[in-house]
Amino acid sequence: MQRLKDKIALVTGAGQGIGKAIALRFAQEGADVIVNDVSLETARKAADEIEKTGRRSLAVRADVSISGEVGGMKQAVEKKFGPVLDILVNNAGIAKILPFTDTTEEIWDKIIGVNLKGTFLCCRAFTPWMIERRYGKIINMSSKSGKSANAWFAAYCASKFAVIGLTQSLALDLAPYKINVNAVCPGIVFTPHWDELQKQYAVKRGMPAEKVREYLAGKIPLGRAQTPEDVASVALFLASDRSSYMTGQAVNVTGGQEMR
Repeated sequence: MQRLKDKIALVTGAGQGIGKAIALRFAQEGADVIVNDVSLETARKAADEIEKTGRRSLAVRADVSISGEVGGMKQAVEKKFGPVLDILVNNAGIAKILPFTDTTEEIWDKIIGVNLKGTFLCCRAFTPWMIERRYGKIINMSSKSGKSANAWFAAYCASKFAVIGLTQSLALDLAPYKINVNAVCPGIVFTPHWDELQKQYAVKRGMPAEKVREYLAGKIPLGRAQTPEDVASVALFLASDRSSYMTGQAVNVTGGQEMR
């Protein structure tokens, strides 16, 4: 039995990596999925894969840190599916590894803008539809870095700690409307975004870039690197009615690296 049969879901940052894995998993479980990305070409490719599963999809290019673009995305969703959204996954995110003293205001604003403000803007845009129907599942992407800090990661850690706080506050605000709001806290997932971060991490550790992945994977208690599909499985549970009594939680998916 499909766990998300005929649900309508929006996944931000879904052109590749974790977001794409979540979008595809939702479609395989019966959902129609809106694919958001800052690259329309990337979003369209993911949407094409979703449609091959037999579900409807819509590719929407929008920068979630810009209010007007989030508003345009909402209009595009309403035009195709009506004023209905069952599941919102705020997955869009960026990171940069560098010393705090090298963190410019521009870098800070960009990371906070996408990771935190983007989550706020998308929740603000789509929760009225959920409130009206008294149903909804919101999944915000935090990180293990949202529970324990790392050096050279100040802006990212600040944004992900804040996402958990936002998640908990929203969970209380929206509980009377039967809307579940939870966060997912992945560990290190070697997505395309990590290609650049790997070089930055190598500088931080003073090690060859090609050794970074092996080094990081060796620090995971379960003994293997994490995949986007590992995160998608947890997102699926939180998007389904099997998690109907969970709200305000920040669920670790770290292979044992984070247990708080």
